[in-house]
Amino acid sequence: MSESELPRVSTGVVGLDEMLGGGLPAGHVVLVTGLPGTGKTCFGLQFLFAGAAHGEPGVYLSLEEEESALLASARQFGWPVDAAVKAGTVKVIRLDPKQTHQNLQRIQSELGKELKQLGAKRIVVDSVSLLNMLSDDEPARRTILFGLAGVCRDAGATTVLTAEADPLHPSVSRDGLSEYIADGVILLGYSSADDGHRIGLSLRVLKMRRTPHARTVQPYQIGPGGITVDAKAIDFSRGL
Repeated sequence: MSESELPRVSTGVVGLDEMLGGGLPAGHVVLVTGLPGTGKTCFGLQFLFAGAAHGEPGVYLSLEEEESALLASARQFGWPVDAAVKAGTVKVIRLDPKQTHQNLQRIQSELGKELKQLGAKRIVVDSVSLLNMLSDDEPARRTILFGLAGVCRDAGATTVLTAEADPLHPSVSRDGLSEYIADGVILLGYSSADDGHRIGLSLRVLKMRRTPHARTVQPYQIGPGGITVDAKAIDFSRGL
């Protein structure tokens, strides 16, 4: 199958699908990384509800917010939250970061079965930055990340992982590992004026395996309907 024939999964983000040649390649594990306030959780929810609109079951694996808070955030964007939850096309699974042993056991032995039973076509993990806090050493963190990515791939789903960017080096994740297990990396960040003041939000597709994609940096907004990317704007590359 040629790159142009790869099945695509819409991100639900206006403009981004255009940058990706039609959407994310089906089955990919994609990392969305950025500093606080850049819309990572919004991106994950938008991706999930875009699938729900077409009857695709999706699972939101949250290590940060409780289900009620996540669904309240989604309602603010006008997405049909209650209908999707009632229909079973959106399910939130909460993992408490404080329950280290239970979480590791669930990821290693139970999560794959749960995802397959739910028929998940889309998975969001928010965030792997907290997931990495479940272990103290790098080899163990790498094992957890690779294991999680493998579980999602085995489920036959297209997956979005979110991660906090390193404040000192905003183009990479705080853990420095997540990029290596992902098939694609999308960077959400701030653009700056010459005097260093932040002037807007910018998106860049850093990598996407097995498919061509735009390599420019484009402005985006977080509005009443979620995230929209101006894919037609002149390369907005300053400051990322």
